[in-house]
Amino acid sequence: MGFGGYAAAPAYLAARRARIPLALHEANAKPGMANRLGARLTETVGVAFPGTPLPHATVVGMPLRSEIENLDRVAARPEALAAFDLDPTRPVLLVTGGSLGARRLNATVLASAPAILDAGWSLLHIVGGRAEVEDPGLPGYRMLEYCDRMDLALSAADFAVSRAGAATVSELAALGIPAVYVPYPVGNGEQRFNARELVEAGGGVLVDDARFLPAFVDSELLPLLRDPARRDAMATAAARTGVRNGADRMVDLLLAAREPLPG
Repeated sequence: MGFGGYAAAPAYLAARRARIPLALHEANAKPGMANRLGARLTETVGVAFPGTPLPHATVVGMPLRSEIENLDRVAARPEALAAFDLDPTRPVLLVTGGSLGARRLNATVLASAPAILDAGWSLLHIVGGRAEVEDPGLPGYRMLEYCDRMDLALSAADFAVSRAGAATVSELAALGIPAVYVPYPVGNGEQRFNARELVEAGGGVLVDDARFLPAFVDSELLPLLRDPARRDAMATAAARTGVRNGADRMVDLLLAAREPLPG
């Protein structure tokens, strides 16, 4: 079983040479080099997103951590709000750029924080381990360098602003959390493709990194935050595209292919 990392390609070739059954999973909608090779060597190919251009692809979704797969956001919300010291009477905007953070997201959200708070929202801002920012100390604003309880952060969130990594898109969709996605502008562009189905379904909004500025917050994000009917419709659409049992579906695909190859 391989997931397309750097070490996967030689393992795929070795499995083929040894006639050992091979299965692989591709997390991104735009596959990497190792899985493009691996998909030519097996018919057992699970993918997280529809339209992933690999031969023999079967959409299984993203294998999620059990804390997310089994999360009851409504039941966990009181604990989540208490853990982050957030006002239970205000909706929560979660902002995250991943474990290392995202400079554009951090700068824009910090600049726009007073306007977001004035719109009646609380802010839970995960800035990342390399962020060079200071907490403005505003009432209703919570800054974290790193969050090791993302289940609680997601339970608190009513809306999100996020990068569009495969795991993040999959978790937000599975939990029915609407979001503005700001794809990472460096690399092979897979983040834009990861969010495509969700955005086309109406569960999210996609904005280029270069456009995610305070002017975008004023003209597009704040009106959305002030429109609960639109947010509810986005949440429903996101949940329709989400998959909670991706791990089980990938295991089923794997077990179906475990018989040794002939010869």
